Amino acid sequence: MTIISLLLLASLLPHLTFTAHVNVGIVNGTEAKPHSRPYMVSLQENEKHFCGGFLISDDFVLTAAHCLIEGEILTAVVGAHNLKNENEGSVRIRVKSYHKHPDYNNKTDLNDIMLLRLEKNLKNIKNVKIISIPTQQGDIKADSVCSVAGWGRLWTIGSLSDRLMETKGDSGGPLVCGDTAVGVTSFGSWFGCNSPEKPNVYTKISPHLKWISKIIKNDK
Repeated sequence: MTIISLLLLASLLPHLTFTAHVNVGIVNGTEAKPHSRPYMVSLQENEKHFCGGFLISDDFVLTAAHCLIEGEILTAVVGAHNLKNENEGSVRIRVKSYHKHPDYNNKTDLNDIMLLRLEKNLKNIKNVKIISIPTQQGDIKADSVCSVAGWGRLWTIGSLSDRLMETKGDSGGPLVCGDTAVGVTSFGSWFGCNSPEKPNVYTKISPHLKWISKIIKNDK
């Protein structure tokens, strides 16, 4: 694992204001301890992983808005470590409803955040737990140690990992500081990944708390 300094400039994306040290880089990355991140979700189409997400309630997944192409039908795999091991107890659940942020801009990736309502409540499912999100707006303290994880690529240009890695992370996966998800992975460079000159960019969650609360309350 390597640790790079991540500075997201407010002039680039106004809602991103992190200054933190982030454990990143599936290049020479480390496999996560099985089920050590029980909030992680693999979003799939036709049983193929293409985006990450994370559970913020028993039936809602937070992810990136760019992870949904109109017309696609997504499924969420929870409780997984090795996506190819069907005997480890992972559960596949269809997505009931999709909520892209109303101000999402697919050209600039502003407001790149989306909520997914699952068809099944995940309470009391083995190896599945929610992760907390901020309760109020605020900035991350300078030099906070944060981490990402996902089933990302094993090298800068390469195949996806079957196992959950403490890595560069997947689009839509969480940026976790302490025990709280503070950001959603939005974009980065496939070339020169794990590079201070080309850091990953995250959508900050706290400015969207009212929107998140409204969706969860109204989508029953």
